[in-house]
Amino acid sequence: MSSNQTEVSKRYKTFFKLLVFIIVVLNICLLIAVSKKQKQNESKNKDISTDTILNKYAGSHTCADCHPQAFEKWRYSHHALAERKLIPAVDRAVFDPPRKFKHGSQFSEARINQGKYEIVTMGKDGKIKPFPVERVFGVSPLRQFVIKYQAGRFQVTEVAADSNTGEWFDVYGNEDRKAGEWGHWTGRGMTWNSMCAICHNTRFIKNYDAEKDVYDSKMAEMGVGCEACHSGMKAHNKWQKNNPNRKGDPTVVKFTTNQWISICGSCHSRRNDLNGNFEPGSDFFDHYILSIPDETDTYYPDGQVRDEDFELAAFLSSRMNYSRVSCRDCHDSHTYKNILQDNALCLRCHEAPILPAPKIDQQTHSFHKPNTSGFYCKDCHLPQTPYMQRHLRRDHGFGIPDPLLTIRFDIPNACNRCHTNQTDQWSLEYVEKWYGEKMKRWSRERTISIALAKDGKSEALSGLLKIMREEQIPLWRAAAVNLLKRWYFRPEVQKAILAASEDTAPIVRGMSARSLEPLAGDKENLANAALSRLLNDNSRSVRVQSAWSLRSSLDTNSTAGKELIEYMKYNSDQPAGLLQIGVFYFDRGEADKSIEVLKKAISWETNSAPLHYALAICYSAIGYAQGAVKELETACHLAPKEAEYKFKLALAYNETDQLQKAIAMFEEAVKLDPEFDQAFYNLGLAYDANGDTEKALAALNRAEVLNPYSARIPYARATILFKLGRLEEARNAASRALQINPDYKEAMFLIQNIK
Repeated sequence: MSSNQTEVSKRYKTFFKLLVFIIVVLNICLLIAVSKKQKQNESKNKDISTDTILNKYAGSHTCADCHPQAFEKWRYSHHALAERKLIPAVDRAVFDPPRKFKHGSQFSEARINQGKYEIVTMGKDGKIKPFPVERVFGVSPLRQFVIKYQAGRFQVTEVAADSNTGEWFDVYGNEDRKAGEWGHWTGRGMTWNSMCAICHNTRFIKNYDAEKDVYDSKMAEMGVGCEACHSGMKAHNKWQKNNPNRKGDPTVVKFTTNQWISICGSCHSRRNDLNGNFEPGSDFFDHYILSIPDETDTYYPDGQVRDEDFELAAFLSSRMNYSRVSCRDCHDSHTYKNILQDNALCLRCHEAPILPAPKIDQQTHSFHKPNTSGFYCKDCHLPQTPYMQRHLRRDHGFGIPDPLLTIRFDIPNACNRCHTNQTDQWSLEYVEKWYGEKMKRWSRERTISIALAKDGKSEALSGLLKIMREEQIPLWRAAAVNLLKRWYFRPEVQKAILAASEDTAPIVRGMSARSLEPLAGDKENLANAALSRLLNDNSRSVRVQSAWSLRSSLDTNSTAGKELIEYMKYNSDQPAGLLQIGVFYFDRGEADKSIEVLKKAISWETNSAPLHYALAICYSAIGYAQGAVKELETACHLAPKEAEYKFKLALAYNETDQLQKAIAMFEEAVKLDPEFDQAFYNLGLAYDANGDTEKALAALNRAEVLNPYSARIPYARATILFKLGRLEEARNAASRALQINPDYKEAMFLIQNIK
């Protein structure tokens, strides 16, 4: 090849490389442009979606001309003032003069500085600085304040003002929440967008971007306006304007009793929001999973709420609701106040009587003098609980005071709430003298069963099964089926849980779906069949809970699968939401993704025992035993009374060859939960490994009593007895294992070797 040819070749190669480079650059630019356009379109579509929803709303002020009386009753109500802009004429009194106050170990100040209303308090970085007040929750008896924060967030202060006294205080009392904690006012537990806004405003749309961790929240109207209960009225306004003095407005929908209860309950309840899309007229259980009495301490076993009276669960647990009484039968829809005062409200039904309400004589029923405390129905049947240290709210379970339940289970009773200087036994003697055999009512029996079940007592079983057979109120059947899952290995329990999957009430079917999870597996069985059927239930809450129980094999493109994904995505701005996502990934075999999500959640809430526990399970699954031990130790430190955590830590200690620590932790687990069969089983194995064969046999015997349906327990006994030369006992134990599981090969082999 000549030198000229060589030069041409070099130039050609250079030109070709340059051309390729230009093409690549152009493609990259094109991809960036397309991506940018896609994001713009996505944002535009999101805006269109949000705007489409909010465009149906006209604002409460548009109701005033046609409904002046209702509007005037509403405009100064607690609903209207649920969230509002700061009003100097109203709020100045608690800022001027400046007030410095201590709460826990912290000091804060409320003041007006150059015309700005400020709260000087500890920020996220632990430093004291001023924060301007953006908005206010409520007006009386207390006011809480909203502060504009970062990334589209608004945060709600934990310090509040008592409007009656002008005093400032911490709504959480002596908890002393610190900067960096989930519950501190700068933490996610006090994020307005996630925790407060949806109930304090009209048609709130969260618009959370999980990838960027930012909010673009919007709402139709600040405060709980007319359309919070009546839905968007713009079409109604237009029709009325175009058709004056005409009847038959097609835009107006009359709600049923259940729909009205759903409207009130959408805010007045402890619940998990499935998608943030509830609108008036929707069914509650199509949008929420209701929190009810279960293993947690949110509710007492009789249904009373321990802190704020989020009334829906209590109300659904009552005979009042079962008798078709609704919120609007007692409360004025526009003022929230009672429509009649004192006993007159109750006697509308109980004096007539209106069936099925029993006739009540005030004097002989109450055994209290007229116009004294205890004479009024509300004193006994709607006891008050202070919320946020100052705000007294009434429980809506319409329960019957029963001091016996206080004595046995520390459940508050109205008698001793008033007679604070008397003992529970004193109250019990009086109510038994007054009401005699009437005190031995079904509600007492039911509460005893629920209380025993909450404590993990197997003696609760017969009572829970009776509730499933005989209880008329769906909420209590739901509570029973949820608590029954602890004993899922018992045939009678499995039968009851399966039967509950066909209950007429969605709250019961949903709880059945949860309780069927331990029974579901890879192989087709009755539990799997029931859950598969519930994936197509007519209630979204049931479908979502069924999808969760089947999550390991769930088709995420199915209707229920998409709804579960939507539910998890909607709640992904909170640590609890990320915990659920982490568990979802783990159970679908994606431990790495789970670990990533759980670490993120822990960075949001470092003091969450469930998060550390879940991360430990992931670490254990991937073989990172030391990491599992560390996380479980943290979980046990944060939740020292949680037997399950101690049990798992014991297993982790055993896995890392720390037998003595494992034994100690197994012992703590069974001490916390004396009916923890798995802990007794593993304690027996640990004792055996330590050479304590008699202790091992005792622990295994206890495990077998608690769970007579597990073949591995008598087999473990058989192996120890075989080692000890107690051959006949070993044969009997192995035979017992085979009775439970005829295919148990190890037990067969052991018997064959006993001569």
